Amino acid sequence: MNKKTPPIWSSASKYYIPFHMCVMALTFLATLFITLELKASAIGESDRICLAQNIYFESANQPDVGRMAVAQVVINRVYDDQFPDTICDVVYQSYTRKNWKGDIVPILHKCQFSWYCDGKSDVPTDSKTWSEALDLADSIMSYMAFDVTSGALYYHTNSVDPYWNDYLTPTVTINDHIFYK
Repeated sequence: MNKKTPPIWSSASKYYIPFHMCVMALTFLATLFITLELKASAIGESDRICLAQNIYFESANQPDVGRMAVAQVVINRVYDDQFPDTICDVVYQSYTRKNWKGDIVPILHKCQFSWYCDGKSDVPTDSKTWSEALDLADSIMSYMAFDVTSGALYYHTNSVDPYWNDYLTPTVTINDHIFYK
């Protein structure tokens, strides 16, 4: 008499427990992968906005290469041990204090990038320029673009002469921005 073998998902099968353990492990791994992907995309979106804000407020009046250079300084700082490890942390790096409400706020004119603590609104008003800044942030974050600044970590406009530029090496001048490392 031929005995019929039960399917592996049946509780009568000798493979029932190993089969279901594999299914549970695959479900766990798929859930973990999806969760990590969602988290990575959320981090990517916030970094995209931070980078676009910096491009918009620091270099909206510059040609594309100038905007790209400003964005590249932020990226260079992310990979340098002297600075924070994320785009948003680099962009919002500042000296802070507690305000009268008890909130931690940046101190006026004590930020790495002047627009963040200049006392003005940080909401973009020119939609065309903002859209261009978002597109450039996408490009910079998606592709490792050529670094037109040759590794610069600092820059300023030629209308100011900060004390720190005497201690750094100029790498390139683009329009009215001078870049240093």
